[in-house]
Formats: sequence, structure tokens, C-alpha cells
Amino acid sequence: MAHVDFLASLHKHTKRDYQFRVLQHDKAECARVAKSFGRDYWDGDRRYGYGGYYYDGRWKPVAEQLIAYYELQQGSRVLDIGCGKGFLLHEMKQILPDLDIRGIDVSAYALEHAKEEVKPFLLLGNAVDLPWPDRHFDLVLSLNTLHYLYIYDLVRAFAELERVKRGHAYMVVESYCNEEEKANLLNWQLTCECFYTPDEWRWLFQRFGYTGDYSFVVFE
Repeated sequence: MAHVDFLASLHKHTKRDYQFRVLQHDKAECARVAKSFGRDYWDGDRRYGYGGYYYDGRWKPVAEQLIAYYELQQGSRVLDIGCGKGFLLHEMKQILPDLDIRGIDVSAYALEHAKEEVKPFLLLGNAVDLPWPDRHFDLVLSLNTLHYLYIYDLVRAFAELERVKRGHAYMVVESYCNEEEKANLLNWQLTCECFYTPDEWRWLFQRFGYTGDYSFVVFE
């Protein structure tokens, strides 16, 4: 288990007004709408989520790094838990056309608007009940997803992730290192249920038996 950051440049590239959803809108209502994970969350007004989540190639460098770091080959099996519109899996498939990819997400809207090339490999579902056999995947990914769960589901998600992997895992969750970052996180987030420092997350990894790699998103 190691801290490896493949998303830093992608995260820092996005500009955010951390008080936008608190001072200009009803934050509670924004969160209620966002948690449906429908059109408003993905492609609606910025107050509800992404403000438009469209393919622009930004996941290509992440795909390249993941493939190189985990030494994936043609035929390797990869699962993305919380795949959204499948952009990362699409980029990985472009690099390794015979990669065996699978994605799962709770959002029917995201899957309906996924990249056409990867739609056949995506399923509607959730992290606590993965419909694949034990030790099936060479790499299991979960990027900016598991912090959406309550802790009683988080422990189940860790168990499922560990069950289906036979090789590596890489997870990214939101975190904070000081009071300023905590305030920014609380002001900006819409769908998070788990708010932990890096040390607390690492404690949970050990407590829940997670053995993969990880990194944190913080809102500086």
C-alpha cells in the first residue's frame, strides 16, 4: 500500500470559488439535487455539480500513468468503480485496445451519456455489491467516489473491492489537512458523506483491510 498521486495536475487545473454554493445559492438544496446524480449533477448548472462533464481528453495522461505504473498489458482486466461517463476507461482502451475493461456507477444518466465506445462495458450498480467473481481484476480503480458512502457502506465497499481484485488497486478520496482545507471542502462538496484527514483515512484502510494504493484530493 503506497501513496501515489496520478490526479494532482487534473485536480489543480480546475478553478473553484469555494463560497459560490454557500453564499449565492441554497447549499442544502444544491446538495439534495446533486445526490440524484442525474442531468443536473453532470451537465446542469455549476451549483449542482460539474456544470458540464464532457469529453475533452484530459484523462489521457492519467490513463498513461496508470498503465505504465501498474504494468498493464493487452488482456489485463480493469474495473473502475464510479466510472461516470467512462472517460478514463475510454482513454485506457485507446492505449491498449485489447484491455478488458469494466465500469460500474450509480448514475443511469452518466451511463446513458458515456462514450459510445465503452458503453457495452459499463453497468448500473454500486460499490457495495460488485457483480464479478473473486480475484477477477488485475487493477481496480475508484477515483473520487468512495467518500460518497456512509461509513457502514464504506466498509462493505472496501471488502468488495478487495474481493474482486487479484492484482492492484488504486483509490482517490477527498480529504483535508488543516482548517482552511476543511472549510473549503465543506463549502464546495455536494455529495460527500465521509470527511477525514489523511491519517484518519489511512487508519480506516488498515481497519477495513484495504491493501491497494491511494491518494487524496484536498481543496487548497
